[in-house]
Amino acid sequence: MRHIDRRAFLTGLIAAGVVVGTAACGDDNGDEGSGGDPQTVNVGYIADFNGASLVAVAQEQGLWAKHGLKANLKVFTNGPLQVQALNAGDLDFGYLGPGALWLPASGQAKVIAVNSLGLADRVIAKPGITSVAALKGKTVGVPEGTSGDMILRLALAQAGLTMDDVKKVAMDASTVVTAFGSGQIDAAGIWYPLVGTIKKQVPDLVELAKNEDFPQTSFPTVFVARNEVADTKKDLTAKMAGLIREATDYRAANLDQAIAATVKLTQGPEANFKAEAENVRLLTSAEIDAATADGSVVKWFTGLNELFVSFGKLQTATDPATYYLGDVYTSAK
Repeated sequence: MRHIDRRAFLTGLIAAGVVVGTAACGDDNGDEGSGGDPQTVNVGYIADFNGASLVAVAQEQGLWAKHGLKANLKVFTNGPLQVQALNAGDLDFGYLGPGALWLPASGQAKVIAVNSLGLADRVIAKPGITSVAALKGKTVGVPEGTSGDMILRLALAQAGLTMDDVKKVAMDASTVVTAFGSGQIDAAGIWYPLVGTIKKQVPDLVELAKNEDFPQTSFPTVFVARNEVADTKKDLTAKMAGLIREATDYRAANLDQAIAATVKLTQGPEANFKAEAENVRLLTSAEIDAATADGSVVKWFTGLNELFVSFGKLQTATDPATYYLGDVYTSAK
């Protein structure tokens, strides 16, 4: 499930679709590296705390070079765009929120690490709409295939409605911010920190649904690898998994510093990232190892896959073992 002076930054993102930023760690080299030279990796992220904090920590703490990597960082507005870039060969690794996990489940990427458990997704509505049931016939903006899409579908189902009962408008996350703020849509499926940004324009908006309203479902955010990279560049994949492990533990132990690093990388407002950090369950690598070993991660993914089948995103509930490389993560150094 989720920005600089957000309106200015996100307006730029929608105009471009994808904004590319490059960060160097070491000397330029080809993808395979040579001898002690770092290997170049193209890594996607989303410019919010969940999506950017680990790569930001890696930048600030010199972890790319430590793990023998040089990163070209590319910022995206959502997970599905990153999977498109993976499949086009423009990315080696990327970040996905829970709503985009149907993409690796459909064979389009491999999950190499769990990042966090998201709690930031919301269904919001303009003042005067006080229930999900009241959305019937209303215009609802949602970034298709994202955690905003997921939380909206869950909320509608809980209220006995489907997407056919609302006037859904598929739009980029940045467009949701603009459209809600200007009154062009009645409601939205979206996430923090964007909800916080929208509240600055519509302070009396109503939060109709949130992740915690669905305790039977977990909402993991993840890092993924391009299939070719995971299958043929196992050393590179292991290095990336090791870097994520170290950054994960640093973030868990040093939240304020991780927020500061995210601000530095994205140039976003600190208050937004602090608010988002309050809507996420951060995990340590040891907790992820344990959740992998006891089957919890598989249960998280299985639960989501069943939802994706009901949403029409998957034909069958794929076995997470086909796309979750838990052994790569747990054995990485």
